[in-house]
Amino acid sequence: MNSIRKVFGTTVGRKCVMAVTGLFMFVFVVVHMAGNLQVFLGHHIINRYADFLKTNLEILWPMRLCMVVAGVFHVYTAITLTLENRAKRQIGYEVKELVGATLASRTMFISGSIIFCFIVYHLLHFTLGVTNPVFLTFRDDRGWYDVHRMIVTAMSNGWVVATYVVGVGALCFHLSHALRAMCQSLGWRYETYASRIDRTAVVAAAVMFLGFAAVPVALWLGAAR
Repeated sequence: MNSIRKVFGTTVGRKCVMAVTGLFMFVFVVVHMAGNLQVFLGHHIINRYADFLKTNLEILWPMRLCMVVAGVFHVYTAITLTLENRAKRQIGYEVKELVGATLASRTMFISGSIIFCFIVYHLLHFTLGVTNPVFLTFRDDRGWYDVHRMIVTAMSNGWVVATYVVGVGALCFHLSHALRAMCQSLGWRYETYASRIDRTAVVAAAVMFLGFAAVPVALWLGAAR
């Protein structure tokens, strides 16, 4: 217990917690993107993938639990670090030090808030079926949960497509700095490779945006149906 208090009681400790939880969620997001892209491989491929997850609860629920725990710690450390940084600023000091800062780094809290709202919407939309209860009744000819039909139906609505593009856009914009900051916090961003790491973070975020946005945009345009 004392060790945990020491970790969360220091700025460096909380940055490390935020970096580790961020790394875990990044890996999850990459796997999630790979799963989404299976919609282009055919109706039964993505439905088989969804059925595998649905029928292997020993994999699904531990992963969900880990994501919730990682998310809680990530948000907590982000909020406390943000408040701490604001408290250190001198009252009335209007000129901010922006040397080396990017738009993504200056708006991390904003993009993080958008991501949180998007995740809630995504869960209500697809996972829980609150916004569209009929989605939970979709089954294909093999009796599997018809994820393909669910996605195609959802992405026929332009507003839904726009919401997903904006949501994943915020996520990837957030990642463009988060990956760089994660390497910094974990001591992986050596000066020799710093510029390469920064470029790699931006490229990785751009690739992920294209991967995520490709599904709603392509389906809205009539592809992969």
